[in-house]
Amino acid sequence: MERYDIIIVGAGAAGVFASYELTKRNNGARILMIDKGRALPGRHCPITEGKVPNCIKCDPCHIMNGYGGAGSLSDGKYNITAEFGGDLHLRVGTKKALELMEYVDSVLTGMGGSEAKLYSTAGSDLKTVALQHDLHLLDAKVRHLGTDRNVKILGRIYDYTKDRIDMLFETTVADADITDDGFRVTANDGTVFECNDLLLASGRSGSKWLSSITSKFGINQKSNRVDIGVRIELPAEIFKHITDRVYESKIVYKTDKYNDLVRTFCMNPYGEVVTENTNGIITVNGHSYADPARHTANTNFALLVTNKFTEPFKDSNEYGESIAKLSNLLGGGVLMQRFGDLVKGRRSSEKRMEKCFTIPTLKATPGDLSLVIPKRQLDDIIEMIYALDKIAPGTANEDTLLYGVEVKFYNSEVEVDENLETKIPGLYALGDASGVTHSLSQASASGVHVARRLAEKY
Repeated sequence: MERYDIIIVGAGAAGVFASYELTKRNNGARILMIDKGRALPGRHCPITEGKVPNCIKCDPCHIMNGYGGAGSLSDGKYNITAEFGGDLHLRVGTKKALELMEYVDSVLTGMGGSEAKLYSTAGSDLKTVALQHDLHLLDAKVRHLGTDRNVKILGRIYDYTKDRIDMLFETTVADADITDDGFRVTANDGTVFECNDLLLASGRSGSKWLSSITSKFGINQKSNRVDIGVRIELPAEIFKHITDRVYESKIVYKTDKYNDLVRTFCMNPYGEVVTENTNGIITVNGHSYADPARHTANTNFALLVTNKFTEPFKDSNEYGESIAKLSNLLGGGVLMQRFGDLVKGRRSSEKRMEKCFTIPTLKATPGDLSLVIPKRQLDDIIEMIYALDKIAPGTANEDTLLYGVEVKFYNSEVEVDENLETKIPGLYALGDASGVTHSLSQASASGVHVARRLAEKY
């Protein structure tokens, strides 16, 4: 049994930036970071490498797990804002949260991201145009690294920290216990480690695990939400006047029919639609690359409807999983439908897709999303598409593609203080698994925040 001062469970954005900051700040702590996925060079998705046409449910999923977490092979988009992407500002204060995100941006640019343009909604008339059509463009600065550049930057961060931080990959933490002098962590192979301070940073795919550990320790959790929707794919020219200026347009709309909030999410100009495997459930996402040679003719983004539950049902993630499972059942994975077919109440077929002018970037099963997505959410999405058509004419074209389902799972929000420390001294919950952050920028910032506190301690 080995003893460490600090153990970090999870090598996602929060874990990586915690390890970076602990390396940068000269301290005497002995540190171990554990992740069930692979080191960065071993993270290969068979779909993106063209080895298989559809997801074969690798365990664990190399897109979702491994060094850098779900953000490694993603679009590499870092939004600097407190308006969305989590509630870190409610814990540390808005000024501090933005300072931490700016610091994360400086690290990324210093590691090779300086060539990536920093976009901003400030000074743009797009907000005014959106408001004229009852759409609300949220303020943010965004640095788009691109999937390819993002991987290289994470490789440099790994090289910077590897001689300082012990890292254990392809290892699942089966359990954690409180001891008289700290914590005991047990791996799936029976190996036991002990530490003084334990950082739970298991990421989106580890939210259920983190919830089980905090429940075991009697730590309060607040029911969170699940976002359910589709990924839209259309010709890049339709949103070019927006994406060329602000790149990521976070637009929120309140529907007339149900008074629900629908929002755009993760916009990928000239990108591609991809699949994700979250605990065996296949959902859809989007990527885009910095290299122009890898650009496509399409732009994709998600339209998400937020769902919150109270009594008697509180498990929002279970609700989202059931919808995603139904999509997997009907489509063998991801379903795809033309917008024109959806509003006419007919399924998209292989024959109809042959006449579609929008060429899909993901091989998905043509079908009928109305058999999967509940009517309320589907009505919200259709209404949002017509609203977006007013500021980006062509959004509601018949050949606009909808992929389903896209689900964003959030852990129940763990009760932590301004240091992201739970009521148990030395036990921290950070990153997206904590329910406090929902984005690369805020998750990374949470890792820096906790690391600075511990660097002072040691």
